[in-house]
Amino acid sequence: MDIQQFWKVTLQQDAVGMKEFFASDAWIRWHNTNEHFTVDEFIQANCEYPNQWDGKIERMEKIDDFIITVVHVFSIDQPLSFHVTSFIKVKDNKIVSIDEYWGEDGIAPHWRLDKRIGKAIS
Repeated sequence: MDIQQFWKVTLQQDAVGMKEFFASDAWIRWHNTNEHFTVDEFIQANCEYPNQWDGKIERMEKIDDFIITVVHVFSIDQPLSFHVTSFIKVKDNKIVSIDEYWGEDGIAPHWRLDKRIGKAIS
């Protein structure tokens, strides 16, 4: 499975292109918001989300039938930025499940800034 192409069509909000990557009975979970989606619901949530998006795979690991990606996702027309970690299970070259964890990018909380602990990654 071409994970780079999967992320490309997902970020372009290309419903037809996205659907080609999934088994018909696949499911997706967004744990941060306690949501479980069918493939069609997942595609609808991604394609109807406002704004235009772009992103970059920052890390990818493959372990047997799992692909783990960390992707920086950001809005082209607004100052929105996220990192998403996706655990993608593949069978017969199709996605059968995804467990995703989304985090909004931002500065460290004030309590840590006040303690002057940690440094910027970049």
